[in-house]
Amino acid sequence: MARAGGITNAVNVGIAVQADWENREFISHISLNVRRLFEFLVQFEATTKSKLASLNEKLDVLERRLELLEVQVSTASANPSLFST
Repeated sequence: MARAGGITNAVNVGIAVQADWENREFISHISLNVRRLFEFLVQFEATTKSKLASLNEKLDVLERRLELLEVQVSTASANPSLFST
């Protein structure tokens, strides 16, 4: 009977070790995927900020052009003689 108990304990230890390795592997996969997700989000943020900055510059240029056109239209409206020939 003593040997049977020893074998049972060895089997239980073996099962526990196998389960431990499976858990470590699962945790390793989770950690790797979290790291990849974090790296993606950091890259996405950098790319998004760059694109938004570029878009902001283009909008600034368009706003300045619009202001210039508004001044030209208001000047032309105030002086209709500019259109007379």
